[in-house]
Amino acid sequence: MRLPDESERLRDLGYQPVLARRMGGFGNFAISFSIISVLSGCMTLYGFGLNTGGPSVMMWGWAGVGLMVLFIGMALAEVTSAYPTSGAMFYMANRLGGRRWGYYTGWVNLLGLLGSIAGSGYGAAQFIGALIELRFGHAPTPESTLLIFGGILLVFGVLNLFGVRMVGFLNSVSVWWHLLGVAIIVGVLWIAPDGHQSPSFVFTKFVNNTGWDNPLYVTALGLLLAQYTFTGYDASAHLSEETANASVASARGMVRSIWVSWIAGFVLLAGLTFAISDYTTTAEAGVPPAQIFLDAVGTNGATFLLLIVIGAQLFCANAGIASASRMTFAFSRDGALPGSRLWRRVSSKTQTPYPAVWLAVVGPFVLALPSLYSTTAYNAVTAINVIGITPSYVIPVFLRLRHPERFSPGPWTLGRWSRPVGWIAVGWVAFATVLFCLPQTSPVTTETMNYAAIALAAALLLATAWWPFAKSSLTTPTYDTSSRGTQLMEDIV
Repeated sequence: MRLPDESERLRDLGYQPVLARRMGGFGNFAISFSIISVLSGCMTLYGFGLNTGGPSVMMWGWAGVGLMVLFIGMALAEVTSAYPTSGAMFYMANRLGGRRWGYYTGWVNLLGLLGSIAGSGYGAAQFIGALIELRFGHAPTPESTLLIFGGILLVFGVLNLFGVRMVGFLNSVSVWWHLLGVAIIVGVLWIAPDGHQSPSFVFTKFVNNTGWDNPLYVTALGLLLAQYTFTGYDASAHLSEETANASVASARGMVRSIWVSWIAGFVLLAGLTFAISDYTTTAEAGVPPAQIFLDAVGTNGATFLLLIVIGAQLFCANAGIASASRMTFAFSRDGALPGSRLWRRVSSKTQTPYPAVWLAVVGPFVLALPSLYSTTAYNAVTAINVIGITPSYVIPVFLRLRHPERFSPGPWTLGRWSRPVGWIAVGWVAFATVLFCLPQTSPVTTETMNYAAIALAAALLLATAWWPFAKSSLTTPTYDTSSRGTQLMEDIV
């Protein structure tokens, strides 16, 4: 099959190429895999899983949710192949649904990306604080954690300024760090402990420490461990203007990042759960995986394993900055953000959108400021990540299903499976979005309230306030109904 001319294709989509197309297919896969980061998401949320359904819901929930996310990824990858631009879902929704659809999709997606950096980077800062306490006895404070977080953002912001080759190199290292890290952690936890939990414990034990009485409700809440972790794979689309053969490579990178994370995460969760020594002690620990490490290999061994986890979390933050900066650049290129003239500037030397990189550094730090005085306030601000970013993945899919006459497939397509896969993806995200909004512990108080829906409403109000100024700048979409090449579903991986 003749490969498309990506620069010419980008011009057909309405944009002059200005970013350096220096990323290969592996690098494109690596950035999404790094942001999903099973060593970040699974580790950070493991305590939530222990108390919300326990081992059985964690293991079977990961398997089931991973399958649903694979459907989402395949459906989104098909649309990405047709529209390989840095704007990703914003541009897709704009083309398939109109300016207002694109505008709101872009706002929610961008705020979700910034919230994701705040979550992953701050999580890394918390793990670093736990490591410092373990080794030196200095208990972390909100101020010290925020300072560490700021340092993380600054370091990776500077690294992102060196260009997409540096980003690609770090993400390629990240893939092997994650895969070898999972293998080392699981291997150590299999060999070192004197005993292990039984398979029946790992795959059938149900635990409910939420305060709710209904086991079905608790099981549904427990699915959020996996759903929270499986985000960020849209990075393959956001880096498509810097990827060679993007119409195929970005779609493949997105899907591969999901199924590789699906397998690696299942192995990691199983390794951790088999190695639990005392369930109650582990579930009540501030960082439950660290407690498992301590019980299994002592302080020195736990330090080594925590360093592996922290390294993965840092790679995740780096990839998140790259993805968010490209979305900022693309959104500003169409005049949709306040200060668009600044955020869309590109360095003539590195062909990197350097002001957008700094926004991707400063934005998450501002989102984390409430952590100084209230954990609840911080969770409310960063909740936009979990409730906003996943629905934005299926808005283009829904519009593509609703307006098939406006969509012409790219070279990577699901063929006859396109509609059933798409509707499964839309249905699952509708269900998961309801889960995002449900209260997770009982009784519901100001401290235990789930503020995700409020955070989303605030983001939409902000977007609505700017809409009168942005709508005159946004272009009216045109629809290309020309026939392009297709590729069988067997080629998706």
